[in-house]
Amino acid sequence: MEPSLHLEDEDLGAQAPPGAPPDPALAALADATAWLNSPPLTASDLRGHVVLVDFWTFTCINWLRTLPYLRAWSETYTRHGLLVVGVHTPEFDVERDVDNVAQAARALGVDYPIAVDTDYAIWQAFGNHYWPALYVVDAQGQIRHHHFGEGDDERSERIVRRLLTEAGATGMGPGTGTVEGRGVEAAADWAQLRSPETYLGYERAENFASSDEARPDVRHVYAAPERLRVNHWALSGDWTVRGQAAVLNEAQARIIFRFHARDLHLVLAPVVRGKSVRFRVSLDGRPPGDAHGIDVDQGGAGSVTAPRLYQLVRQSGAVTERVFEITFLDPGVRAYVFTFG
Repeated sequence: MEPSLHLEDEDLGAQAPPGAPPDPALAALADATAWLNSPPLTASDLRGHVVLVDFWTFTCINWLRTLPYLRAWSETYTRHGLLVVGVHTPEFDVERDVDNVAQAARALGVDYPIAVDTDYAIWQAFGNHYWPALYVVDAQGQIRHHHFGEGDDERSERIVRRLLTEAGATGMGPGTGTVEGRGVEAAADWAQLRSPETYLGYERAENFASSDEARPDVRHVYAAPERLRVNHWALSGDWTVRGQAAVLNEAQARIIFRFHARDLHLVLAPVVRGKSVRFRVSLDGRPPGDAHGIDVDQGGAGSVTAPRLYQLVRQSGAVTERVFEITFLDPGVRAYVFTFG
C-alpha cells in the first residue's frame, strides 16, 4: 500500500527568515576525516538543497534496515533538490578504517556523499547519540526534523516532500510507495523478536555462560555448559576476550547462543585483512537447511572475508527458541556482536 504523501501539517521546526545563517552543526562537515563519493562538502555547498544527514556505521543492523528507504529517496528526489549525506561514525575499531568504510559502501550500494567521521567531530556537533539518526535540513540550512532508530519512514518522506515544496520543487509525482528490503535489509519480525543485541567484548558483554568467567585480554581455553538459558551465550575453545570483541586464537573453537528470533546476525572480521576464515553453523545440533541466512549454505558452511554483519539464520516457518552454534575451521577472527531480526 502506498504511503499517504499529501502535504499535511507536520511537526517541523520553524522556518528561518531568508538569509539566516545555517545551523552551526553543519559547519562540522568541514571536520570530516575523509569524503567518499564526493569532494568535501561544506554548509555553503548544501545551501539551496533539502538535505538528509544520516548517521550510520556499516555493521549496524538497525541502520541496514533503513538503507532501502535512503536509496529510494535519493533516487526519487535528487533531481528535485534533495541531497542525502551519510555521516559514517564508527562503533567498532574495524569501522575506523576508511578502506573498510569504502569497501562496505560499495558492497551495500551507498553511492551518495559520505562524510567519514572517524574523530566523532560531526557526531558531537549534532549532539547525536544514535545509529541510525536522520536529520532533515531545509534549503536555508536549518534542521527542521530528526528521527532516531528505525521506523517512521512515511512521515520522514512527507517531511522531505514538504521541504522540497517550500524550496520550489514541483512535479515530484506520487512518492516512492512501498519499499521492500532484502537480505539483511529486510524489516525485522518484531512480533517474534525476543533476543536482544548481545556484545561479545567485555566492555558491554552480558549473559556470558561459559564455565569460566571472561578473562579480559588474556588468552584462555573456555568450555561451554551442557545447556544454555535463553539469551545466554558461551565460548568454547581458545579465545582472547578483548574490550570490543572475542578474538579466536585456534581453529575448531565455537560460539553458542540460545535465541528466539527469526533472524540471527553476527558481526565478524578477519584478524588479517584479506584472509578468509571458514566456519560451519548449526541449529539445535543440525545443519540449518532452509533456515540458513544469506551468508551460509544449507549445510551451514560459510566464510568470513571482510569486516561486516553476517546473516547466519533466516527462518521462514514458525519461530521458536533455538540453539545456534558456529564453529570456526580456521583461526584469526574477531566476533563483535549478535543482532536479531
